[in-house]
Amino acid sequence: MEALKTSLKCCLKDCSDSSALDQHVAVKTVLSIENGKSSLKSKFMVRWKTNGEAEFHKACWDQIYLLARARTKQGIISLTKEEKAMIKIAAESAEMFDSFQHIKHAAGTAASWIRDSNQLVVFTGAGISTSAGIGDYRGKAGKWTEEDQIHAMAAESKEPVSKKAKLDADAENDSTCDLEEGVPYEKLRPTYTHEALKKLHKDGYLKYVISQNGDGLHRLSGISAKDISELHGNVFIETCEKCKKIFERPYYVLDDESSQYYEEIEDFGKSHVKKKKYAKKCTLCGLSHRTGRRCDDKKCDGYLQDTIINFRDHLDESTLVKAEEMCRQCDVMLCLGTTLQVTPACDLVKNLTSRDRLIICNRQETPLDRQFQGPRANGCRVFGNCDVFIREMMGNLYQAADLAQWESERETRLAEYDISRA
Repeated sequence: MEALKTSLKCCLKDCSDSSALDQHVAVKTVLSIENGKSSLKSKFMVRWKTNGEAEFHKACWDQIYLLARARTKQGIISLTKEEKAMIKIAAESAEMFDSFQHIKHAAGTAASWIRDSNQLVVFTGAGISTSAGIGDYRGKAGKWTEEDQIHAMAAESKEPVSKKAKLDADAENDSTCDLEEGVPYEKLRPTYTHEALKKLHKDGYLKYVISQNGDGLHRLSGISAKDISELHGNVFIETCEKCKKIFERPYYVLDDESSQYYEEIEDFGKSHVKKKKYAKKCTLCGLSHRTGRRCDDKKCDGYLQDTIINFRDHLDESTLVKAEEMCRQCDVMLCLGTTLQVTPACDLVKNLTSRDRLIICNRQETPLDRQFQGPRANGCRVFGNCDVFIREMMGNLYQAADLAQWESERETRLAEYDISRA
């Protein structure tokens, strides 16, 4: 694959580097009405876009971020207080992208380790599903980022923010709506990364998948239930409260209205949603897990409940135990699209017996990044899009003709996904 071409330009007004933004940092901040005025914008050191986004050479971002954190000194060029605040907000969700040359080198290293591996385990987060139409959580356009920035803008304008029900700000799944960024869950399809992982599993390279995602895309791609731990549940799976049978559906199973009822009662003391007879408030998360359906076994007829793990819910013990067992046997760990900040899920990676062959690809920093730096650095680290990295990695694992043939069968696989969701 040829190097990725980019038309991005550095947004630092005083940037003296005319090179293309191959390796770069992308950010998004709050650009309030006041900050958007031309009189104030002319004083900014950054050429902010109207939506608050900006891209920089890595060195330029480091420079502007240091200025934002520094105390103003007489005679030294400094930022306005408004732009300082904007940069600090932007830094919380900054996304980094390595050069294509680095990605190619890292992909070769990862492929070499995978060929030699006996127990490859993959750990995935929301970042592998962004190209399917699902937003991530901590990136510059992530769900929690936008929510935090709304609060930041309100603080700047001193306008109160209306109280709003939300799920755990530490769980990488979304269980309150059957839409992801306006796309129904049923319409979402596996990405290149999902399909590549399925192929690696089919061909014997990949032994197990551990996922924090509740979107069901790993299962849709063909990963069987015995080969995956979906730590935070699956929006297409419901279980019987009584007999514990598991039912995988082609449709989104959650009853969001009942959860909304309990959220509004908690927040406002009343709700405009009518309480359903079967709804039952969970003693842990305070929402309703019941889906409104009954067990398919008429002799049982128990209530069915969703499998999504909300804030304060406990992870399913058997699911976690299996994930822990596979991590103990792991000799190569591939982490994709996760910031590794959600406990206890991220502890599976942090507590590996050895992290010498740990591979991480995402667009933001993780708590484990230190091990990839300095004279004793080990492991393999990539900042960038998972699909780009995995495509390069697959090119190192397979003959070009074989890979091209598999890639050409995407339309056939899409048709199969459509049947599964019908």
